[in-house]
Amino acid sequence: MLVVDPENAFNTMLSGSEQALNLSIKLLAVYALWLGILQIIEDTGLDKVFAKWLNPIIRWLFPNVDEYTSGQIAINLTSNLLGMGNACTPSGINAIAGMYKGGKVINSNMALLVVLNTTNIQLIPTTIIGIRILHNSVMASSIIIPTIITSAVSVVFGVLMAKLCAKISRKGEAE
Repeated sequence: MLVVDPENAFNTMLSGSEQALNLSIKLLAVYALWLGILQIIEDTGLDKVFAKWLNPIIRWLFPNVDEYTSGQIAINLTSNLLGMGNACTPSGINAIAGMYKGGKVINSNMALLVVLNTTNIQLIPTTIIGIRILHNSVMASSIIIPTIITSAVSVVFGVLMAKLCAKISRKGEAE
């Protein structure tokens, strides 16, 4: 196309670049909003409330993590539940740092957090709904129920596989 019709090719490239820039600016506003909400949650101490609610699950999933790391995991899981997408990255990085014990290999808790971030349950997939609204979707929120179902299935399967792999790894180290 570039050789046959260079004018059309360059117009297409410029149009695509403009659309990408517009979408990036709109998504930046969505992320800024959610990062602000996360900061308010931390400043008001709601992160500690979330950590308390999620503590039994966190203790079962992530044995031997300290209170700070548990709080970061709670913020990470909560922001994923609310569909905040990339806004949960800082708490995920802090949680991973709290689980780091040195060495060159990740431990099973770190791997499980990565699995949970990848397969997370989203009660309200706000980022996807926002993108659908930006692209004039008639029923932008129609994906909520399918998203809850598919993300719940993926979380259960991901946790089971991560726990199984951790058990196999511990068994291999013991032999």
